[in-house]
Amino acid sequence: MEPALPQAIFQIDTEQTFRSAALEVFRFQSAHNPVYREYLARLGVDARGIGKIEDIPFLPVEFFRTRRVICSNTDPEIIFESSGTTMSAPSRHYVSDASLYRRSITEGFRTFYGAADRYCILALLPSYLERGGSSLVFMMDHLIRLSGHPDSGFYLDQLDDLAAVLRKRAADGHPTLLLGVSFALLDLAEKYPLTLGDPIIVMETGGMKGQRKELVRSELHSLLTVAFGTGSIHSEYGMTELLSQAYSQGGGLFRSPSWMKVLVRDPNDPLTILEPVGEKDPGPGTAMASASGGLNMIDLANLHSCAFIATGDLGRVYRDGSFEVTGRFDHADVRGCNLLVP
Repeated sequence: MEPALPQAIFQIDTEQTFRSAALEVFRFQSAHNPVYREYLARLGVDARGIGKIEDIPFLPVEFFRTRRVICSNTDPEIIFESSGTTMSAPSRHYVSDASLYRRSITEGFRTFYGAADRYCILALLPSYLERGGSSLVFMMDHLIRLSGHPDSGFYLDQLDDLAAVLRKRAADGHPTLLLGVSFALLDLAEKYPLTLGDPIIVMETGGMKGQRKELVRSELHSLLTVAFGTGSIHSEYGMTELLSQAYSQGGGLFRSPSWMKVLVRDPNDPLTILEPVGEKDPGPGTAMASASGGLNMIDLANLHSCAFIATGDLGRVYRDGSFEVTGRFDHADVRGCNLLVP
């Protein structure tokens, strides 16, 4: 691996530079990640014969529950752990360089929303704060620190304080981001009816966590839009096993930063990648393909772990690189980040 690669990852600006960097990361991880190397060997894949990203085998996300997925000769600086379920072990992401995650958080947020210090950043994450090792809590703590606004912070049980801050921000027009788990946003909406308007971005990160009945995303967004008086509800797509996030600025269509790419695998043949489909909202007379499959994530920030992960999510990828989540495989556990069907 070239010493400059960690820096170069966040400077990717073309499809070609992404593909070149992804193949370099693949060659590095196929040689130095014992779990991934073993997986490739069991598939009979010779890493030297891989010449394009569509031919790279993606590691099933379930390996993060049962194996220590990390490159050799590195020690974890931090271990992120999913909430899991009562039926399965949690996923563990062994991160040997937390600075890569901080850089990914910072630059990914900047890509879609600008610098974090422009915002008052509010986090409403019950069920995440009560346990240790949450990558989402780490992410929001980092953004809150970058924000520097005196009202930025985590609001666990202080819904009255949070509502008061939101009213202040709506009144003074200061750009504000409220990110919350779905059930907590609904609790806030029901207990404190607010008319927030455009300065306030309300962003859900999915998950009812057994607190409420699951809702399809469109229904959830409709309820929150009316309750908060905003034009749209934003969404964040993240996973314990990733070090990058994708964002939707309304409508459930996600976009990822330049060092992250989403592919769709055939649900009946996990080693086959499907072609991207047409436009999300085609014009009159334009047919939109209906190809849907498992979402494969390439996250080059996962440099010392595994950058090529086959998730349990179902979805579509469009020709412009945007994607949507349409559900989960039946055998996959319900996870806390964006499980809602649009």
